[in-house]
Amino acid sequence: MRHLRIRARLTLLYGALFLAGGALLLGVTYLLVKQNIHQRTEGVTALPADVKVALGDQQLRLLDFIKQLQERQQHVEEDTLHSLLTQGSIALGLVTVLGVGFGWLMAERALRPVGRITETARRVAGGNLHERIALAGPRDEIKELADTFDSMLERLDQAFEGQRRFAANASHELRTPLTINRTLIEVALGRPDPPPEVVQLGETLLAVNARHERLIDGLLTLVASDQALTVHDRVDLAEVARHVVGDPADEVVAADLGPAPVVGDPVLLERVVQNLVDNARAYNVPGGRVWVSTARTGATARLVVENTGPHVPAYEIPGLFEPFRRLRSRTGSARGTGLGLSIVRSVAVAHGGTADAEPREGGGLRVTVTLPTQN
Repeated sequence: MRHLRIRARLTLLYGALFLAGGALLLGVTYLLVKQNIHQRTEGVTALPADVKVALGDQQLRLLDFIKQLQERQQHVEEDTLHSLLTQGSIALGLVTVLGVGFGWLMAERALRPVGRITETARRVAGGNLHERIALAGPRDEIKELADTFDSMLERLDQAFEGQRRFAANASHELRTPLTINRTLIEVALGRPDPPPEVVQLGETLLAVNARHERLIDGLLTLVASDQALTVHDRVDLAEVARHVVGDPADEVVAADLGPAPVVGDPVLLERVVQNLVDNARAYNVPGGRVWVSTARTGATARLVVENTGPHVPAYEIPGLFEPFRRLRSRTGSARGTGLGLSIVRSVAVAHGGTADAEPREGGGLRVTVTLPTQN
């Protein structure tokens, strides 16, 4: 009973109540009919005492006749009551079946607003906070639930929109001074015969400036991936990975690229592959390897990137997908922005997929991105 859907449970409840009510009605009808028949036949076959005396020798034969008549009346009463039970039970069974059918339809009609709320919640879970239920009808409990859900979505939409707008504006505002700084440093380094101290300082400042620019680019990508997709192109993850990996003779990166067609934003998907490959290269051991593979399995396309980096504790993996989180034991963290895996998961979710990681046996990390394939 617990495993049944609520529509089936409501239908069974309606059917059980209908059957119980019908059985009670049939039982009361049976008792009333039995009592009525008994009252109508009681005393009909009783023979007065003066008639018995007058009949004399004929009394015995008359009593036998009366006895037969009483037995026949009893048989008629039993047949009538039996027919009432039999035919009433058959009618009750047929009506119960019809009642269950109508109960199924009525349950579907009663639960239709709940289904609408569920569909809206599912679309909202996909990243579209602009959806609203806007349920029409009388102001009952379900209408109040739908209006409360719409109010919650409105507040969430405003909060997320404000957060995205702030991140986008802040990133754009920060990009301009960084560009100016990079230009000024390059101009200073471009002067003839700059002192070695100026060259060293300029190169350090350019590296810091470049890291900040990557951080801002990562923030912009993260903001874009948190929004609903506006581009739905056919993309093969194998082609994207082949473009990102580059030279097939690379001794560090090994690629096994099978067809993995998806539908989505090519720029964001390329950023996913680029981030995973860059992370696998940066957080690796000297002389380590990186493996990139793509494949299609049923209705999903998979991208797997793994490396031979240092051991990663399983309990620290969930934190790697949070913005600006890194493992303290990982080398090369100063070169990263802490947004790589956050962007990967955000883009995967925006495309209706998932991004997961697990420790690789022998050291390193294995990241798997699963996306729905194209129709």
